[in-house]
Amino acid sequence: MLRSALNRFQNKWKSYRHRFVPWVVLNLSKNEKTLRQVTERSKDKLVPDEEVSQSLLQLFRVLPRVHGADHWELRAAQTPLLRQETTEEDQRGDDAMLQSLGFCIARKPSTLPFAGTGVFVTKGCVPKGATVAMYPGTVYQAYDPILLQSIRNPFVFRCIDGVLIDGNDKGISKMVFKSCSGRDRMGPFMMSDTSWLTSSPQNPLAVGQYVNNCSNESPANVCYQEFDVPDRFPFELWQYLPNVNYSHDTQRPLRCVALVSLRDITAGEELFSNYYTIVH
Repeated sequence: MLRSALNRFQNKWKSYRHRFVPWVVLNLSKNEKTLRQVTERSKDKLVPDEEVSQSLLQLFRVLPRVHGADHWELRAAQTPLLRQETTEEDQRGDDAMLQSLGFCIARKPSTLPFAGTGVFVTKGCVPKGATVAMYPGTVYQAYDPILLQSIRNPFVFRCIDGVLIDGNDKGISKMVFKSCSGRDRMGPFMMSDTSWLTSSPQNPLAVGQYVNNCSNESPANVCYQEFDVPDRFPFELWQYLPNVNYSHDTQRPLRCVALVSLRDITAGEELFSNYYTIVH
């Protein structure tokens, strides 16, 4: 029994270590390509924030025609059995993404040993500098409490200025996001998207938390780029943003993190980021 428990722990650790920051740091010296990318990281935006916003708008404007105005409420309330019946609608969502952005992405088992879930380009081709995915989750300012949510949570993303984004779609993190999203609702209008907490997000880009760290054998092909949602972002499209502020009284713009391609990425390739190449 002890050996069985030890084997389960070892398998869990092999999966968790890919997102455990101290382990990644200790292994930087063994990963020459990663270390080089950390050393050479840019102080400038890979692409202007305006281009990121335009890519999101290009997709978001198509989504209402695919899902319908009240789709998010139906999807959030569906049981796993009912979600099996949405295959045709999910296919239309993929087609809309392919038509508007030129590619599709999806979660699948990673090619990295013991890394669990990864994100792959499934159709089309991603050009260099394109917005490939978004990192969803609750946005915490540096002074917000996050201790309970962070326990055994490998999905807490730290921005350069100390802002944290909790991309965990289970447990207390899931409950916090749904609570904050409901709190910010303005009558019939949602100010954030909760469907990324399900197996079928209505915003197909909202899977960035599952992008795995790179290695010598699999160098990074995307990088993180922080941006704040501009005031002119259309009110009716906020419902597709997979982020929400934890603090209700915050005066800061909503922080989002996009994953931007470092090179052309073709169908079948897995996305790999470098957890230490956040672009200012």
